[in-house]
Amino acid sequence: MFLLVISKNMHAQITDADTVMAVTKNADTEEIHSPKKAAVYSAILPGLGQAYNKKYWKIPLVYASFGVIGYFANWNNSNYKLTKTAYIHLNDDDDTTTGYMKLKGVENYDLDNPNHRAILSAALIRYQSYYRRNRDLLFIVMVAAYGLNIIDASVDAHLFNFDISDDLSINWQPSMLKINNELAYCINFSLNF
Repeated sequence: MFLLVISKNMHAQITDADTVMAVTKNADTEEIHSPKKAAVYSAILPGLGQAYNKKYWKIPLVYASFGVIGYFANWNNSNYKLTKTAYIHLNDDDDTTTGYMKLKGVENYDLDNPNHRAILSAALIRYQSYYRRNRDLLFIVMVAAYGLNIIDASVDAHLFNFDISDDLSINWQPSMLKINNELAYCINFSLNF
């Protein structure tokens, strides 16, 4: 019985070689702009979701934001390493390590004086903490910018086919209505979109 059903279906699908089959495009099968695809593209490569949405002007903004955040994270990391090395060299007993001499303003301290040395040491600890905190915050901001890139691509894809016509208007006019055999003054609003 199964073979009969298969052979009958196969017979219905046989066409002559001279017959040309016309394929019509149905509106229901039209490809929809996918927000999921835009989000995945932006997750794989930042800016690719914006390119999928044909918002090419946003791509330089995405990379500029990553560049600026990366630059300041690198600057804070370099200063953190410099102050950390200066603190270690200042407090070790080796006179050949002079990493603290690379700092600006260190010449104002009399390093033979224990009070000046303690003040410089405390300042280096504060600067280490400051630069490390800023570096870590900038890494968090970079992750947030990456997430914002994905969210922007997804929201933009949701609004890709959103039609905004030129006729966005509100009309209002006074009118009278009869409610319970009494006249009432009112305003009629009509919104065109």
